Amino acid sequence: LRLKMVRGHAKAEAQAKNAKKNAGKEKGSNLDAIKQSVRAVCPICKTPTSTIKVLQDHYASKHPKETVPADNLGLTK
Repeated sequence: LRLKMVRGHAKAEAQAKNAKKNAGKEKGSNLDAIKQSVRAVCPICKTPTSTIKVLQDHYASKHPKETVPADNLGLTK
């Protein structure tokens, strides 16, 4: 004799299990982590980038007629 579990029941069990697992975690946004990871800002359009290499790639694709500034390369930190 084989019993088959109905999907609705499995879904309810999975939701209860995940609720218990995530009970201690706080919900929130990643804005603070993103702000800390920003190392360079494009002086033209103010787009934040994580590295100088990304800033150089940004210039190549978004501002092809401009040159990457030599002075501190838009570093914020």
